Amino acid sequence: MEMIMSGESNEPMRVFKINNTQDSILLRTKSETLRVDPNDPVLKRFVDRLYSTVRDSMSLGAGIAAPQVGILKNIIWVQRFDKENLPFEVYLNPKITSFSTMKQDCMEGCLSIPNRRDTTKTRAYAIMFEYDKMDNTHATEMVEAFTAVIVQHEVDHLNGILYLDHLEKETKDVTHQ
Repeated sequence: MEMIMSGESNEPMRVFKINNTQDSILLRTKSETLRVDPNDPVLKRFVDRLYSTVRDSMSLGAGIAAPQVGILKNIIWVQRFDKENLPFEVYLNPKITSFSTMKQDCMEGCLSIPNRRDTTKTRAYAIMFEYDKMDNTHATEMVEAFTAVIVQHEVDHLNGILYLDHLEKETKDVTHQ
């Protein structure tokens, strides 16, 4: 809580990096389900700071997950490339409930993996996912194309998975054919 409250709502937090041993351990740890309380000032401050972090000029990501700033809670921000003006939306306790069988190739990068981008081939083209909103309502929706990739990438972070793990799986799948 101290880490969250130590800065203003618009102050970015430090992004944890895979090339730092301590950071790497945390990035590989599964996050916890969150009890959503719309009146919780710590939750509100954290959600705001997480947004400031993904929009910071040093980051400029298309999404971010709470573990990337050292908080093991199920919270992600995703840029919605499927909506007008490409807004960012926050999802609490997101869970992917189904994946299309159709896959897509996509160039992925990660704020926690500096100076690297790779093409992944294992991302579903479309997904159904459910989540809680800041007002403690629950929603389910389908997303596809690049927005689906971002949601999958960020939900992976909540499970201690990095996109590099998908590259390793692709390599193993090719060598076992």
